[in-house]
Amino acid sequence: MGNFGKAMRDRINTLKNKGADMPKILAESQELATLYAIDKATEMTPPNNDTALRGTGAITGQAKAHWASDSISRPEVTGDEYKTILANNMHYISYLNDGHRMDMHFVPGLMINPYNGLLEKVDPEMGGIMVGTKTKYVKGIYMKQAAINVYKDMMLEQLNSEIRGLFE
Repeated sequence: MGNFGKAMRDRINTLKNKGADMPKILAESQELATLYAIDKATEMTPPNNDTALRGTGAITGQAKAHWASDSISRPEVTGDEYKTILANNMHYISYLNDGHRMDMHFVPGLMINPYNGLLEKVDPEMGGIMVGTKTKYVKGIYMKQAAINVYKDMMLEQLNSEIRGLFE
């Protein structure tokens, strides 16, 4: 991606020098870029076409839905600072994003359904399973980083579009 900060400053200076309505341009561009970032993070969060991630936590869609509800796409403006937030407050989202180690341990009340092969919660009296026996590390999906890259691309694209409009 190169130096995003320098690229932004260059575009902002060009727009300022042409007398553009910077507060309006920055707010609209940032809101749109944040919405695209939220869409990217949502798209990459299970459940999706990745069949490798299975189990109750990965099939409910709860983590996917939280990108839209926990993020703030409308910029909060303080002086010259415009702030939006890409967020997902599910307690396990960092494990999905970054990956995690699997230590072997017993989990009561968790069983593999013999009919569909999915993990399911059951009454702990029914038993449980040992987890972490086959997989020592679960690779992360890195949806946050992909979303940030989409945000950066969209911001530059929006500002480039504004610049082109001023020169036409």
